[in-house]
Amino acid sequence: MNLAERLHLYVQLTRLHRPIGILLLLWPTLWAVWIAADGHPSWLIVSIFVLGTTLMRSAGCVINDYADRHIDKHVKRTKERPLTSGKVSERETVWLAVVLAFVSFLLILPLNPLTWMLSFPAVFLAASYPYTKRFLAIPQAYLGIAFGFGIPMAFAATLGEVPTVAWVLLLANIFWCIAYDTEYAMVDRDDDIHLGIHSSALFFGRYDVAAVMLCYAVALLLLVVAGLMAGLGMVYFVGLLAAAGIVLYHYTLIKDRSRERCFAAFLHNNWFGAAVFAGVAGDYLVR
Repeated sequence: MNLAERLHLYVQLTRLHRPIGILLLLWPTLWAVWIAADGHPSWLIVSIFVLGTTLMRSAGCVINDYADRHIDKHVKRTKERPLTSGKVSERETVWLAVVLAFVSFLLILPLNPLTWMLSFPAVFLAASYPYTKRFLAIPQAYLGIAFGFGIPMAFAATLGEVPTVAWVLLLANIFWCIAYDTEYAMVDRDDDIHLGIHSSALFFGRYDVAAVMLCYAVALLLLVVAGLMAGLGMVYFVGLLAAAGIVLYHYTLIKDRSRERCFAAFLHNNWFGAAVFAGVAGDYLVR
């Protein structure tokens, strides 16, 4: 196998060809970066968090494939992944995850010690999430913490502390994550039942659509609270109204529980995150 073919496998393993995971991780981090800096973030911090988010998401995908290597071979959608199909070895997979995480840590060295300290639970959350599907009824809540841990890190990097508003934003991200990852879990419901894997779609059962909408509503309410705490104005709340409109559109996609439409709703969450960020950045811009 030549270098180009090997790199192609690494791209598949890290899901760089499917950037939706990076975007869902990046948007809440950018909310925090902008709010922590009152709309005038250091471009060094922005660059570090954008690149770090990309690397850690990639590492998380590699760890996920390693954790699920004996499960994925029984699922049609995942049985041809590089590790499951044997194109990449287990040892190679572990080393790739370690290298990605190490480079991510090197990126934050120019930042303060509090940010360094927070990077350790961030790595633990990313590495342990894939295993929570074995015992947590709603592993999506754990994923929300892992996906949102860039929020306290962004505040720490900018302010040298993590104020209350950061934790409110993190809580909002948890509920948003439960909503969108439940939409994703609705796609894999039958496979998860067969394999004995826990998911929020299975936990909520026939109330899955209602639960998704409730989680969206709680996330939006918490984002309202965070905006008031941060002193954000009308433009921010217009962004939240746009995000609420996106949520209503998602209801039209998932209400019939079609696998294809549920997956489309999951992918469309990029626009929810973008709408909130547009509200944050736009509010500071018009001041």
